Amino acid sequence: MDSMSTAILLLLLLLALVCLFLTISSKGKGQLPPGPRPLPFLGNLLQLRSQDMLTSLTKLSKKYGSVYTVYLGPRRVVVLSGYQAVKEALVDQEEEFSGRGDCPAFLNFTKGNGIAFSNGDRWKVLRRFSVQILLNFGMGKRSIEERILEESNFLLAELRKTEGEPFDPTFVLSRSVSNIICSVIFGSRFDYKDERLLTIIHLINENFQIMSSRWGENFGRMKDLIARSVRDHQATLDPESPRDFIDCFLTKIAQEKQDPLSHFHMDTLLMTTHNLIFGGTETVGTTLRHAFLVLLKYPKVQARVQEEIDRVVGRERLPALEDRASMPYTDAVIHEVQRFADIIPMSLPHRVIRDTAFRGSLLPKGTDIITLLNTVHCDPSQFLTPQEFNPDHFLDASQSFKKSPAFMPFSAGRRLCLGE
Repeated sequence: MDSMSTAILLLLLLLALVCLFLTISSKGKGQLPPGPRPLPFLGNLLQLRSQDMLTSLTKLSKKYGSVYTVYLGPRRVVVLSGYQAVKEALVDQEEEFSGRGDCPAFLNFTKGNGIAFSNGDRWKVLRRFSVQILLNFGMGKRSIEERILEESNFLLAELRKTEGEPFDPTFVLSRSVSNIICSVIFGSRFDYKDERLLTIIHLINENFQIMSSRWGENFGRMKDLIARSVRDHQATLDPESPRDFIDCFLTKIAQEKQDPLSHFHMDTLLMTTHNLIFGGTETVGTTLRHAFLVLLKYPKVQARVQEEIDRVVGRERLPALEDRASMPYTDAVIHEVQRFADIIPMSLPHRVIRDTAFRGSLLPKGTDIITLLNTVHCDPSQFLTPQEFNPDHFLDASQSFKKSPAFMPFSAGRRLCLGE
C-alpha cells in the first residue's frame, strides 16, 4: 500500500470516528438544553478557560440562556444560571437533582465515599447520622454554640496580643475556625501551636490553592492524621459515653458489624471526618476575612454594627445565639457578606438520579449539573444592587431582618451543606 492510499485510509478512519462521536453525542440531544457544539473527544474544552471556568460558563449563559449543555471532554454537563433556574432544580425538584456529580479533583482520593461525595443510600444514611450528631451529638454533650464561645475567648486573646498594630488575620482565623469543628470531631480543641492543628490548616490552605497531582498527596496526609486520631479513640472508647463525632461513628460501626449492607466502615469514617474538617475550615475562615475587609472598607457599616452590639450585648459578656433576634442589622451584614463574597460560586456538581423533565428538556439519568451560584447571588431580580455590598438586601422597610430565597452560599435542596 503506497503512502497516498495510507493517508486516504487514515483520513476515512478519522472521518468515521468523528461521525461516530457526533452520532453518540447527539443521541437524545434534541431532549437536552441547547449549548455550543462540541468537538469530537474534546467537547467544548477549547471554548472554556480551564484556569477561569467560572467566567467561561457565566459568559456562555449570556449566549445560550439560563439552562444549557456543555461537554467537558466526553462528559455531558447541564449548567444552570440565575435564581429561577437553580431554584426550580434544587428546590422544586430537589429529589431528582439530589445526586453528586463527578468531582475529578477529588474522585481519585474519595472514590465516591464520605458524606460530601457519596450517592444513593450511603449518602442518605451518612447525612442523617451526621446531622443528628452535629445537632446534639446524640448524648446531650456541649452544643456547638458553647464550643464557638469557648474558642472566641482564645481568638480574642490572640487578637489582643497585636496591641493595635497591623496584622494578617488569615492564620489566626483559620486556627480558630478549625478548632471548632475539630472539637466536635476529636473531642477537644488544640492549642494554637499544636503541630496537628498547624498541619491540618497548612494542608487545607494548600489544597485550596492548587489543582494538580499534589492534591492526592495532601489528601493522603490529612487522612493519615485523622487515622492516627481514630486509633487513639479506639484505644479509649467507651460506647456508653461517646465523647465526640469519631466515638459516635466507631460505636455505630461496632453496632452494625454483622450487617453486610451497613454503610458504616472505617474508610467511610475517615472520608466523612475529612469532608467535615475540609468543608468546615477554609470556607468559614475565608468568609470571616471578607467580613474584616468589608468593615474596613465601609466604616459606616462598621459603626452601625458596633452600635448594635454595644446596645444588645454590651462589652461585659460574649454574644449568644438568642441575641440574634434583637440584632437585625448585624444579621443582615453577616448574610450580605456571604452573598457578596460568594466564596464557592459553582458549588459542588449535582447529578440527576433519574430521567428528569426540566424546562422543556429531558435530562437523562446520570447527567451532571453545575449550578452557577454566583449568578444567583448577583441576580438583579432578587437583589436591588447585586454588584454592591448592601445590607439592605436583607432588611425590610421597617429595618427588620428579612430572608431572601436567593441566599444560597450553602447551595440548596437535598444537598444543602451541613455547614448551614
